[in-house]
Amino acid sequence: MKVYFDTAYLGKCYWNEPDGEKVRRFAREADGIWCSAIAIAEMACLAHRKVREGDATSRQASARRDLFLGDIDSGVIVTIPVTETILRKVDAATRKLPAGCYVRAMDALHLVTAADSGFAEVWTNDKHMIDAAAHFGVRGRSL
Repeated sequence: MKVYFDTAYLGKCYWNEPDGEKVRRFAREADGIWCSAIAIAEMACLAHRKVREGDATSRQASARRDLFLGDIDSGVIVTIPVTETILRKVDAATRKLPAGCYVRAMDALHLVTAADSGFAEVWTNDKHMIDAAAHFGVRGRSL
């Protein structure tokens, strides 16, 4: 089964975070991991945050960034390009959201990218993203 991970789930594959082992085990069993190409920037910022907060040295963060990029280069992770079409679909989807739906820009981009790429589910631990997912035509899932 191909799976779509948001960046929070990708981060759990490279950093020792809560539920990381479960996510890594799930990822190893998948037939492929897909995500928006925005994950490259988000993972870079995650690594920077780990250094800034003292959870990793620069060297450790650099090594994990290189592992992640290597997994993209080798096809372990498939990135889906961000196009103007996708961005306009985010605009269209957010115009239809109920006023009480909380969604951040990058989460909306992940949800639209997954739906547009034929995924029925998005794997994340982000409660807001899980709650918003149905409005974007996908189901938010978490282990």
